[in-house]
Amino acid sequence: MWSTPAACMMCILFGITYDVKRVYSQPQFIQRQTDRTPDEAAQLEEDIHKVIDQIHSLSGGSEDKRSFSTSTPAEDFDLNAYYNAMGNVYALFQPLLREGFVDDLPRTVICILSGRQDCGLEAELTKTVSLEVVRPLLTFVSSLRSQTCSPLNGDGGPSSFLRAYLRMGEPTSAAFSGFQETFINILSGLPLSGNLLNVVSRIVDSTVTYVSKFMASFLQAPMDYIKIALQFGIRIPSLDGREVCEQGDLKQLIMWGVNHNVSWSFGPSIIDILLEIFLAPEQSLCTYPGPECQTPTIPFQRSVSEDTDNDHDITLKCDRNNLARFNDTLCANMGSGAGRSLSVHTLCEALKSLSPNQIEQVWSNMCYVIQALVSPLLSRSPDCSVGLTHPSLAVPPPSESLPHRAAREASNLKQLACNYNTWLEDEEVDAVLVSLCSDNEREEFVKQVCNNALLMRRLLSDQMNSWLYGYCGNSSVDPGYMVSQFCIYEQWIDQPSVPVDPALLEFCMSLDSLRLNKLICEHTGFFILLFSNPENLKFMPNCTVFPPPPPLPDMDSYMLESCRYSEWHDVTQITTDVLTQCVRLDNSGFTQEVCSNKTFLNALLGNQANAWLDNHCNSSLSLLPPEPTQPFSITDWCDYQTWGERQVDSSVIGLCWQSDQIAFQKNVCCIASVFEKLLQDPQNKWLTSVCTDIKEIEETAVLPQVCKYSEWTRPIIVDMTELALCAEIDPLNFTSEVCANDTVLQNLLANQDNTWLIQHCANHSDPGVSPGGDEGEGGGLTGFDPAEQCQYSSWSISVPDAALLTLCWEQDQTNFVSSICPNAGLLFLLSREPSSMWVGSMCNTYTNYTTTANNNSSTTADPDVCLARDLVKRFNWSCSADLSRACQPGASQNMALQMMVRCWVESLRSRVEDLLSPPVTKVLEQAVSTTVVILLALEEVQNTSLHVTENIRLSVLTSVVQYLDRETNFDRKRVLLQCFGRVLTSLMQTARDVTSDEFFVIKEYFNIPLSNLKSVLSPAHITTVRLILQYYSRNKDRLQLPKQYLSTMVSVLFQTHLAKDGSLFPELAPLLAAATPSDIQALPSLQNNVNVMETINRNLQHMTPDQRRAFGLWFSKALPTSDIIRGHQSLIRDTGNLIAYLPFHNFQHLSPAQLLDGLDVLQRNSITSLKQEFIAHSVIGTYRNLTVQDFTRLGNISCLADPEDLLVYKDTEAFRVIRDTVMDCSREGLSLPSSLISSLLLNNTELKIPSSLSPGRLAEFAPLLPALGVPFLQDLTPSQMLDALPALSSVSFSPAQAAVIVDKMSSINSLTAPGQLQELGPLIVGMKTETLLLLTSDRLLSSLPAMAQHMPSLCSPQANAVSTKLWGFPEVVGWLDEVEPLLYCTPLLSVKPRTRPLVNITAAFTKPWNTQQAKAIFKEVLDAKPNLITQDFLSLGTVGQGVSCKVLQERLRADSSPSSVRRIVAFLRQQPRPLHTSLKKCVIEELYQFEFFSDLLKDLGAEIALSMPVSTIKKFPTDMIDTLRKMIILDQFLMLSRTKQELLVDKMVQRMGMYTGVFTEEEFRSLGIMAPFVVDEVFIQLDRRFFIDNLEFLRGLCYSSTKMDIVARILEEPAVFGPVKNWNQTTLSQVDRFLFFLPNNRLQEISLALMTVGRIEKLFMNQQQWERGDVGIHCSDENERRTIFEKQQFVLQFFLGFLKIHPTSPTPMIPTCEILHTTAPSAWTSSSLTSMSSSAFTNCLELIGRDPFLASYQRSQVLSRVKQMYGPVSSFSSSVISQLGGIATALSLEELSSLRLTERRSVAALGAVSAWTNRQLAALFTTILNSTKLSVSQFDSSMLEAMGYIVCGAKTTEIRLFNAVEFSKAVLWLGQLRLSCSEEQLLVLVELLTHSLAFGPISSWGTDVFIEIGVLAAGLPDIAMSALVKAQIEGITAEAISMIPPDKFAVVFDQRQISVFSYEQAAAVTNAQLAAMTDLQKRALAMVLTPWEDRPVDFRGKSLGLALSHSPLCLFLGLLMLLIALPCPDLILPGT
Repeated sequence: MWSTPAACMMCILFGITYDVKRVYSQPQFIQRQTDRTPDEAAQLEEDIHKVIDQIHSLSGGSEDKRSFSTSTPAEDFDLNAYYNAMGNVYALFQPLLREGFVDDLPRTVICILSGRQDCGLEAELTKTVSLEVVRPLLTFVSSLRSQTCSPLNGDGGPSSFLRAYLRMGEPTSAAFSGFQETFINILSGLPLSGNLLNVVSRIVDSTVTYVSKFMASFLQAPMDYIKIALQFGIRIPSLDGREVCEQGDLKQLIMWGVNHNVSWSFGPSIIDILLEIFLAPEQSLCTYPGPECQTPTIPFQRSVSEDTDNDHDITLKCDRNNLARFNDTLCANMGSGAGRSLSVHTLCEALKSLSPNQIEQVWSNMCYVIQALVSPLLSRSPDCSVGLTHPSLAVPPPSESLPHRAAREASNLKQLACNYNTWLEDEEVDAVLVSLCSDNEREEFVKQVCNNALLMRRLLSDQMNSWLYGYCGNSSVDPGYMVSQFCIYEQWIDQPSVPVDPALLEFCMSLDSLRLNKLICEHTGFFILLFSNPENLKFMPNCTVFPPPPPLPDMDSYMLESCRYSEWHDVTQITTDVLTQCVRLDNSGFTQEVCSNKTFLNALLGNQANAWLDNHCNSSLSLLPPEPTQPFSITDWCDYQTWGERQVDSSVIGLCWQSDQIAFQKNVCCIASVFEKLLQDPQNKWLTSVCTDIKEIEETAVLPQVCKYSEWTRPIIVDMTELALCAEIDPLNFTSEVCANDTVLQNLLANQDNTWLIQHCANHSDPGVSPGGDEGEGGGLTGFDPAEQCQYSSWSISVPDAALLTLCWEQDQTNFVSSICPNAGLLFLLSREPSSMWVGSMCNTYTNYTTTANNNSSTTADPDVCLARDLVKRFNWSCSADLSRACQPGASQNMALQMMVRCWVESLRSRVEDLLSPPVTKVLEQAVSTTVVILLALEEVQNTSLHVTENIRLSVLTSVVQYLDRETNFDRKRVLLQCFGRVLTSLMQTARDVTSDEFFVIKEYFNIPLSNLKSVLSPAHITTVRLILQYYSRNKDRLQLPKQYLSTMVSVLFQTHLAKDGSLFPELAPLLAAATPSDIQALPSLQNNVNVMETINRNLQHMTPDQRRAFGLWFSKALPTSDIIRGHQSLIRDTGNLIAYLPFHNFQHLSPAQLLDGLDVLQRNSITSLKQEFIAHSVIGTYRNLTVQDFTRLGNISCLADPEDLLVYKDTEAFRVIRDTVMDCSREGLSLPSSLISSLLLNNTELKIPSSLSPGRLAEFAPLLPALGVPFLQDLTPSQMLDALPALSSVSFSPAQAAVIVDKMSSINSLTAPGQLQELGPLIVGMKTETLLLLTSDRLLSSLPAMAQHMPSLCSPQANAVSTKLWGFPEVVGWLDEVEPLLYCTPLLSVKPRTRPLVNITAAFTKPWNTQQAKAIFKEVLDAKPNLITQDFLSLGTVGQGVSCKVLQERLRADSSPSSVRRIVAFLRQQPRPLHTSLKKCVIEELYQFEFFSDLLKDLGAEIALSMPVSTIKKFPTDMIDTLRKMIILDQFLMLSRTKQELLVDKMVQRMGMYTGVFTEEEFRSLGIMAPFVVDEVFIQLDRRFFIDNLEFLRGLCYSSTKMDIVARILEEPAVFGPVKNWNQTTLSQVDRFLFFLPNNRLQEISLALMTVGRIEKLFMNQQQWERGDVGIHCSDENERRTIFEKQQFVLQFFLGFLKIHPTSPTPMIPTCEILHTTAPSAWTSSSLTSMSSSAFTNCLELIGRDPFLASYQRSQVLSRVKQMYGPVSSFSSSVISQLGGIATALSLEELSSLRLTERRSVAALGAVSAWTNRQLAALFTTILNSTKLSVSQFDSSMLEAMGYIVCGAKTTEIRLFNAVEFSKAVLWLGQLRLSCSEEQLLVLVELLTHSLAFGPISSWGTDVFIEIGVLAAGLPDIAMSALVKAQIEGITAEAISMIPPDKFAVVFDQRQISVFSYEQAAAVTNAQLAAMTDLQKRALAMVLTPWEDRPVDFRGKSLGLALSHSPLCLFLGLLMLLIALPCPDLILPGT
């Protein structure tokens, strides 16, 4: 409720508004509805006139003149008359005030302020009366303001009322100082006691309680009003629709916090602010840093931030048109008004009804009210301006609108004073006037002055106007215009005599820092010009972020002006005379720069007159030393040893300092003579700032100038810092000249800063003497009597002078200390005088001294004598403030009072918190926060500092940290970080070190959700980014951020911040490894930034190959080919690691000289094989005089050179290094050309006689033994091999070679003895199976761990023999750790009997069982421990892969929570073997039913996810498709069938929208290994630049036959490599194995000269390497491999002359064994194979026998050669038979029968061949029986495994005699072979498996048995097969399905059984089987195959329907449906 006086005051305030707008107060005729009668209205109007007349009588003016003179003095203003008039007004008002008038007053005022005309009669009355009442009040305030006039102060302007207080003159200051002294004396003299303090405390508590409650009730409504006003005026930033917001300032941050319940704790801060304003400490007189006098802190300087927008709104600006919305204020949440006063609710209701324009009108009018009230306090008085007549108030007519903005002093100040047009004409413009205009007419001032460079220069000629630089720089003026007008650096350089004003330099540094810093760092003269002025040193930039200046040219180059090779661009301008002159005078340089540059040389040779150059360069290059010439060094110019003897140019000094700072510091700064000599030149004065902390310089150069002891005898002021410096660097002279000289010492002690001399001199004199006196009898000055002259008791009345004080201290120390130090009052008086302020510190010093010297003595002196501290103790205040500042010498009374007030407030704080209730506390906190906002606004308006920011900085940060820690809604946190990040950073910037609270703010940036990270980080300030990077660098290990998060962060920093500030790059170093290749390639152009390059070079080793390649591509943008060609020889070394990753099309232009010079750089990086090959051919092929050191540096790269180039060095010292290098390459498994091996390694005389080799030499040749072959091994003696066994066991031999070695060693040593088997290593493959069977279990167990390392190469019979033997012992369950390596090949039948004990052993659940073993063990667990599954399913461990679908479903349904499901899925993913298809299908079907299935996709893993049918995948949204893509590009994709691969990729391509446009690099890399499986239409659009730059990456992928054709066409495109006939060696190196994609007719166009034997070998080797790799081994099917082989065969035979198509074809060559290894035996003609030498043929027999592509005719001819060498077949040894392999298929039946197959390894070699005929198989089986002398029933499992395909050679009667148990153990291997057994044979084999000791009846078989028996399942009887259930069908392999006879298939499987087929089983159905099926069966099969549900389509290309052609309707609809990815089915007859 409003009181009536309050209502009147509101009227008075409101009237101020209309005082500046309207005076004329005649009644207006307003049309409005009224219920008054005409008489009442007339009476009301008469009463209004009476009120107005009363008001007029106050000023004595007439009715016609409604203005008052503002010059009326204060004494003429009659307050009594004014109060009487107010009483009369109230009396007139009272009858008119209706009930509720006061309550409606806010609504009335708002209505009037909004300018509406329908506000009512009371509103008219209020407005009119207020308008007239306010005039006398304004007159009175103006008169008060005029009292503040004082002479102009230093800042050049008159004081305002507030400034008059803050900047008091001497009389006022003296009075205030006296008041302070009186107050301090009163406090010091108070007789305090405990009772008195308690009473005072209770009184204070009661007062605080009462006052706080009163304040809370009084402040609530005003605070609401102010809060609403501030909310309108301070528009708080918020996120817009684009998730962008403008950056808020500190005011907006605090207002945002008030609206969002941030607890701003500004209580202590507001006290500090008020103390800083009203008790500002005087500047300390201390001039040096030390323990007694701390370095004074730099006062906070408030300046407009450089990031502040030019159009930033001033809060108290009245002409605002961008106020906040009503809904953003307190009024929006008022509701019914509960909890708020009725007046506030009324105000909000009134505001709610207004339009935005009306609200702006209210704001504007109210702003003028406030401005008029506070203007006298905040602005300068116009009466203080000398010579200016203050005009009367301008009164515009009522119809005029509001003025734009009224100046704070006068409305027409601009017209009278700020006449900018005359400023150019006037001789001198008063600086005060300039400042006045800038304050009052900011916008106009900026327009007229800042935008007028001529006028601005005119004003800047006055030094007092230098502030204009900063003022205009922070204004809305275009910075570019300002820079162009004032930052003209060329003029600065051209006029070195004109010094650069520091203000101007600061101005240019703020607006044009990048260009200015670059010029400073690159222009030495400019650097010296600027920093020869010490005032400019603070602007010295960090030049390390800029590239160093270019190296100085070689001085010798000036001799030959025309021989500047880098400038030879146009070869037509280079005459023969120039060439000959350069050759004659600069032969070495000419050879390096011209002859070594093939590209440039060829251009010169295009001129026939230069033909002589060819021979000259060839001879010069052969004589050119390979060592690189030393590059130019800066030391050539910076020869510091000569600087002390000669005159050195200042520019050279600057250059050396910039480029060689370490040596410069050592050789210049630390050498006094050189330093002094350089300082003689005034231009070198800047050296004093860079040569810091050099003691030698101080002692030699500074000492004579500073330590002038002779002058100190006079009473002069010596700077304390100089005094301390002399005491430190010249202690001996200082002690003798100062401490021993009483006169000097007394003179120096007159300065209170020098009291430390007493302690210093005592320490450096007789240690028994206390500092300052008491030297004993007779000591002291002659004639001085302390007892007479040192009357200490009188000093409290009359303070002694400095001389007497010092003498008494020196001569009477004991009494001095005891009389003065305990007397706080006297100490205070002494501290007031500058000459005696040292006494306080002396007392502390003396007390410390005596305490140290006499530990047990005591003194009466108080060591803590300090007025502030004493008073704090007297009042018993607890205080955490640092009182040392108030206790140090020179501390002012204000400082002491500040500390006292702080301590008093702190002592009250804890009690006040208990006294205040929460509502009161809340109101007071709001009031304090609002006050802070207002003070910040005042700072902005007044452009002065009220010390707000520095005092609330920590409070703001602490409150923000608490809010961030408490808030859980990230949207609010996001606004805080995104919209106020810059202001928070600026608060953190003010501290020297970032505190933990401030780092907590930074830490929040790492909690941002990934989806919001980009939008929050993008607008962050660069300093915020630096703090983020700093925090990450320190805490990256603890943060553990996901890779995607870091990748996104780097992307934002690269794209947004790095583009603005390249200096940020070094700080990004820890994040570089997270950058994506696309982000790296999009980096800004920073290639010339030295720091950037160094950072990249330093971190490349931590990056992935893709990232390195991306950096190489980025770097290539700034390194064109021309720069590489013209580059210096040291280009690679100068560039660093980055050059190694240039794209090859750039890399290939490096010259041999550059490559050799930078070899060390290239070698320490992972350069590609293509680049290695280029280096080898370029360097070794160019130079012919390389040294041992060169080949050592080349390392393994030498292995890639042409053998002919290496053989040049034969019989030289380098050849030994070459041979050792090639040997190392062979040892490391690198593929080497045959000629390199044969000519460098095998062509050794020592190898001619193997038996002559010593064991040591044999060990050295061990890596070559596999290449030397079986014949060489057979010639070695057993003792040789045994002695060299350690070396032999480290080499990989073929089985036949290993067998020879093992057999030879076994002849003299029992390799089965303890410890022997472990030493064999890979040679274990040569151990006979028969021998292993004879070993005991102990021997096997002890050897098995060592043998396990080579298990992958262990042949099947051996593994079977060991595993079955060990698993035959019951104790095997305890040997699980030993037998673990052989579990994969342990028969199921061996494990089944042990399942019962296994389930009771914990270790059994950790072993890598295969699927069938795991299923058998799980079945046992299910029977024996059912509770284990239900209670702890995850404890199954590795047995989990054997879980049944039913149990898995139960587990998933028992707990279907997402966390439980994820645990089970993770458990399945961790299984050691691939999951069975049935289990994966079960998992997908069950999980698909859950609602959160989409969330589980990333948890499934690639293996399970890829088992989903395409019908499920096609329903995925884009994000799930993307998740699936990321999973499968790394794993499992190549394991799918080709159909599945293409369908899956097609779906992804559809989602990615890649069917149109270029197939970009980003799209290609996002698909990874799947990219080549896109449809042809997409693949053919592949980006050609990406294709060229990434050929090596592309060659490693998998391509179908159609993609091979597309690649071949791309290769020949003009934009790629062009026609084949134009290709060169480099092209062939790049194309590599893609050459085999070309058609034969294109291959024939390649130049025969290019396709050398070495080139063909390399092509073959690279293709073989790819086929053996992870991609190639799973890529091609049999047909595609056959196609590639035929292409390889054509290439070899065509280019080596076997196909005489071309007349110039070479003569066919006879291959060596080495070249057969590098190519393939089948690629050669049979005649060439049979023409090989005997040794070569024998050596390669095993290789030829293993060649799968060897044709039958080739086998026959090779077999003939074998017979020629080894005699008849019957004489073939076991070793020969083992090597025959596929060649044996050419043997006749009789020859097969004559073989001696006595050893299982020879049987295994023939049993692994699948190409036998049935008759040959029968013959072989019979031969085995005859050779082994065994009956059929005696065959054990290892023998049956060795027989392999030969098993089908047994008759059914013989098969029935097989041992069923042994056969069942061999079925694990036999079931994997596609046996050629007849249906009857398979049936009998299955009968063996049904034996009771084997797997038992078929009906009892589970999935595990069917998986184990493999293809033998095709032999199940019809009845048994037709009765198979789902679990059994799931175990049948796809190979077994395809082997079932068609008629049988159609009979045994009905559509129900077919419907449970897996995709792989259904895809294995053959055409013959499909033809025999019924329609129902076909439909069931189609439903399994089709990826779309209910669509009978077979995507294998097989037919399922009728043979109908496409109907036109289907074609038409199909085209339409193609657009929406719904294909039309093909209806085709079966068999088509």
